[in-house]
Amino acid sequence: MRPTIVLVHGAFAESASWGRVIDLLLRAGNLVIAAAAPLRGLASDAAAVSDLVRTIDGPVVLVGHSYGGAVISNVDAGAGAIAGLVYVAGFAPAPGESTATLTGLYPGSTLADSLRPVPLGDGTTDLYISPEHFHAQFAADLPEAQAARMAATQRPVTQEALSEPSGVRPLWKERPAWFLFGTEDRSIPAAAQRFMAERAGALGTIEISGASHAVPVSHPEATAQLILEAARRLWRDTALGVAAA
Repeated sequence: MRPTIVLVHGAFAESASWGRVIDLLLRAGNLVIAAAAPLRGLASDAAAVSDLVRTIDGPVVLVGHSYGGAVISNVDAGAGAIAGLVYVAGFAPAPGESTATLTGLYPGSTLADSLRPVPLGDGTTDLYISPEHFHAQFAADLPEAQAARMAATQRPVTQEALSEPSGVRPLWKERPAWFLFGTEDRSIPAAAQRFMAERAGALGTIEISGASHAVPVSHPEATAQLILEAARRLWRDTALGVAAA
């Protein structure tokens, strides 16, 4: 049974940001779900994705972009038959780390200077990327008009979600993982992504020269290819395991 691929977007994006990647995965014959992450808190967002995974029959490959990587890292390992993880310019935090601490682990991120806070009535704060900074900060390798549209449709994340520490047992310690990121990512420095991939014992790591943080939008073919490679390997290994049993 082929894995179902669950795509989890990150901060300042929404599920449609996976659009071209979804087209390629569907064309290859895969079942795909682009989850709508609440972006309210790391534990609660991971619980929402865990609930979704519980409804899926058969193996699942979790794919996380940006903050979505932290979300899939905290999905309940017992929620379903989670076979593996793919991080697309995504955070893979260790216990106690937040996306904020990982962003500052190495120099190069300019995200903090681009944010526009919006205080909420419940005492939390929504964060947006200011429209005038969005193109350079998030999607520098995309046309200006496309980046402007993405800025207009961005989903805010709470400041509290970005500073919330990761749970005690990240899923990448228990499942195989793959990583893909751009060398010109201005939100998560490439050095930080290399560090996280090495720490997770990644089975494959792809660096795309000149790619921005919006790498699944600017490089959908490479993104889809890595996801398909992970899914095929996991499908093959599962089949071999069943045969051996």
